[in-house]
Amino acid sequence: MSASSSTPPSHVPPSQVPLSSTPRSTLGRLSERARTDRADLYAVLDAGLVCHLGIVLDGAPVVLPTGYGRDGDTLYLHGSTGASTLRAAATGIPVCVTVTHLDGVVYARSVFHHSMNYRSAVVHGTARLVTDEQQRLDGLRALVEQLAPGSWTHARLPDRKELAATTVLALDLAEASVKVRTGPPGDDAEDVANPAYWAGVLPVRMVWGEAEPAPDLAPGTPTPDHVSARPRPGVHAAHEG
Repeated sequence: MSASSSTPPSHVPPSQVPLSSTPRSTLGRLSERARTDRADLYAVLDAGLVCHLGIVLDGAPVVLPTGYGRDGDTLYLHGSTGASTLRAAATGIPVCVTVTHLDGVVYARSVFHHSMNYRSAVVHGTARLVTDEQQRLDGLRALVEQLAPGSWTHARLPDRKELAATTVLALDLAEASVKVRTGPPGDDAEDVANPAYWAGVLPVRMVWGEAEPAPDLAPGTPTPDHVSARPRPGVHAAHEG
């Protein structure tokens, strides 16, 4: 069930539907950093490569990094059919998925006001096991294209044995929050007046290195464009929704 308090008109694009405002997805501290547009949620998710899946397993919290992919208003996760975390998540217990981008280290004049510039998304809900064959392929394509755009049409697709060994979970994006910090430090006035301290932001950026061919690659095999000309991290092709 959607966590939204009202059903938006059918003509409103999904990206323009506001994020939910449930107790779990409403920011408490520093609520002014919240983003309420669903497009902001999509932007944070689409720019990432790794999410963290949190569940309670055998009475203890477990948070694991994993790949993911988004297709419209659905987030897909996958892993081995033998993974206990995915088996537990597929039973309908609550899960939490987070994605965070670190954009800069904020140096303040006081250690108290040191901070980070970041973009983060938190998704709450219950994941469902995807059993429909076409949706499983759609989910796996979203996962592959999130990590390595262009690979779904370049590499061999999964065979039946590989599909049988893979669990695909779908998580609806109905209940989510986005939090963003940008800009310089927020120093106290008396510290700003003191010239003894430096303050500012040290930007953080991820860059691609030079592609390294596999050692068993046939000599002369060219590096495909989707690898050699891949846009800088955070720039992705538009997703539906």
